[in-house]
Amino acid sequence: MTVRPMPQQGCIAVLNAGSSSIKFAVYEAERDGPLLFHGQVEGIGVAPHLKATDADGKSVAEQRWDAGALDHHAATDAILELGRKLLAGRPVLAFGHRVVHGGTAFAAPTRVDAGVLKALAELVPLAPLHQPHNLAPIEAIARAVPHIPQVACFDTAFHRSQPALAQEFGLPRKLTAEGVRRYGFHGLSYDFILTQLGEAMPALARSRLIVAHLGNGASLCAVRDGKSVASTMGFTAVDGLMMGTRTGALDPGVLLYLMERHGMDAHAIEDLLYRQSGLLGVSGISSDMRALRQSSAAEAREAIALFVYRIVREIGSLAAALGGVDGIVFSAGIGENDPRTRAEVAAGCRWLGLEIDEERNRRGETRISTDRSAVSAWIIPTDEESMIARYTRQVIAGS
Repeated sequence: MTVRPMPQQGCIAVLNAGSSSIKFAVYEAERDGPLLFHGQVEGIGVAPHLKATDADGKSVAEQRWDAGALDHHAATDAILELGRKLLAGRPVLAFGHRVVHGGTAFAAPTRVDAGVLKALAELVPLAPLHQPHNLAPIEAIARAVPHIPQVACFDTAFHRSQPALAQEFGLPRKLTAEGVRRYGFHGLSYDFILTQLGEAMPALARSRLIVAHLGNGASLCAVRDGKSVASTMGFTAVDGLMMGTRTGALDPGVLLYLMERHGMDAHAIEDLLYRQSGLLGVSGISSDMRALRQSSAAEAREAIALFVYRIVREIGSLAAALGGVDGIVFSAGIGENDPRTRAEVAAGCRWLGLEIDEERNRRGETRISTDRSAVSAWIIPTDEESMIARYTRQVIAGS
């Protein structure tokens, strides 16, 4: 592996761990400092592959391992080793991490110590498919460079502003008290988008918005005055919209049916809900919207239609929670890059007074609605890693 060292100066490093990958990014340490390099290790547990590029998109490192050679701890060690080579002595002032679940105790970015790490580990039952992977890099870094501060930034924190009723299920109170409630996710993405709007279009940021984070994982969030009012995701990140491989909202009776009729246990149901359903399950072709758009199969068209239908249905629900809508924001992989999905969603929202400008939408301009549209529509690219870096700077500066 060949690397190009970076200039000398302090920096902030960010890690965003998923079930089979760890994204990483390194930024200048000053306020809103620019990106130095970023990349990811993907295929963890299968065929690990590391790629890194600089801020201009030029490759600075690439490496592959044999199948099963790395778990999340070892992948973190590989990222640290790469960082040492790329930074060539430049100090890392702090590490920031995306942590999916903060429960009810963590409503803001938090510096990690042994007590915090223990508390986050106790939340694993609330997010068993995400939380362990989020915590693995924190543990690996604490072993390798224990003197460098680490900051946990939570996907659930943005939604703690929701009214209490919006967070409750119709369950016995004792279950609510032990943490069975609606949490909402993709909070770092929503936070970044609202921060961008607050800086560029403060009046819009204070209005009634529905933000559509549409990617392999997908959700909507109703926002008023920059605060989360309601979200399509609930107790887990499988609720709400249909996604790449996740079902989205599902009648609980279906689970009882699967258990009784097909003898499925918790692990089999988990695999069905999270990995075999959504666009992949309905189409039988792919979880990737790009592949489905290119397919002539009727099943691909049906999967796309169901994806759009569920978005439009949930926009109606969130519009009710807001008492009206002033703007809709599209973001994430599909939201930012697929004009046909945006147009189809907008067509289903004509009743709200939304009118899309076809040329603006095709070109992917920031505003894609017509000037006379009663509800404005926008494309705002998200950047969770940048948001984590910003929060990490703030926490370290205040510690």
